[in-house]
Amino acid sequence: MPAPNQDIAEMFRRLIRETGPISLAQYMGESNARYYTSRDPLGASGDFITAPEISQMFGELIGLWLADMWAQMDGPAKVHYVELGPGRGTLASDALRTAARFGLDPQVHFVEGSVNLRAIQSGTMPGVVHHDDLATLPEDAPILLVANEFFDALPIRQLVRTAAGWRERMVGLDGETFVFASGDKPMDDAVPDNLRGADEGTIIEACPAAATVMGEIASRFASQGGAGLVLDYGSTSLQVGSSLQAVRAHKQVDVFSTPGEIDLTAHVDFATLGNVAEKHAARVIGVTPQGRWLKILGIDARLEALQKASPENAAKLKRQRDRLVEPDQMGKLFKVMGLSGGGWPNSGGGFG
Repeated sequence: MPAPNQDIAEMFRRLIRETGPISLAQYMGESNARYYTSRDPLGASGDFITAPEISQMFGELIGLWLADMWAQMDGPAKVHYVELGPGRGTLASDALRTAARFGLDPQVHFVEGSVNLRAIQSGTMPGVVHHDDLATLPEDAPILLVANEFFDALPIRQLVRTAAGWRERMVGLDGETFVFASGDKPMDDAVPDNLRGADEGTIIEACPAAATVMGEIASRFASQGGAGLVLDYGSTSLQVGSSLQAVRAHKQVDVFSTPGEIDLTAHVDFATLGNVAEKHAARVIGVTPQGRWLKILGIDARLEALQKASPENAAKLKRQRDRLVEPDQMGKLFKVMGLSGGGWPNSGGGFG
């Protein structure tokens, strides 16, 4: 990762001038590493807002799902709660407060690289154990894992169909301006057979980093037991076209505008994640739109209870519910994937 005081845009320009275009994965990975370690990006004063910050109902229903999976295993005394990219710790706080009503009281582990966010998380969840990656997580008990809007920030590769065949989409320079460029190495063997003859200009995406992380998660489920949820925006089958986007101050901006100062994300390929999980002996319980999942778990009943307890906030609570659930907001584009392993249930609320 670049030094904190180093201008990452100038570093990229110098590198490109010296060695030629760089991969999109390198551009996205190093940009996001700088971005996430230098700020708290969440909330009205940040760049974006995630579901746990929209409403407590989101985390509460996740906690209910985890508690149900745990209870189906007769409530093992020792269990670890693991969250990847936990933001401010809001989701964990809401989920585990709900889970505690059913007797679930796990040790809390956050996989978080940002020093700034670690400090905030420690205030939200006293006693949390932080990890740089999954490698240092304990192996002595089942895990209950949540990854909300984690996979979308992992660096992607893009392949583009050119007149000469498939090539990797790279980042180059036109003067001082970053532009997309095509690599010089043939990449046809990396393209599914049904897409090799696609029209010139067609783009497909892959995320090797996501596959690696999912492999680690699935292997732990298989060996330790446990269950988990991946919640993110994306599709259930391979899509064509670029989904790369950048956000700053709650608005979409050019992906090359200010590297290291913008949030770069791409849609998650849930089909590939599921295939990787199963290859590592975990089970995919299901994948379903977020809105459907939340409604099956009872978000409308929870909304009614909150409105009854706080009638002056009834309209605000309804708006929060709608943002999470309605198809034209987060309800359709965002998906929920359930996973389990090591003899844990192959079914759970909200799927099927």
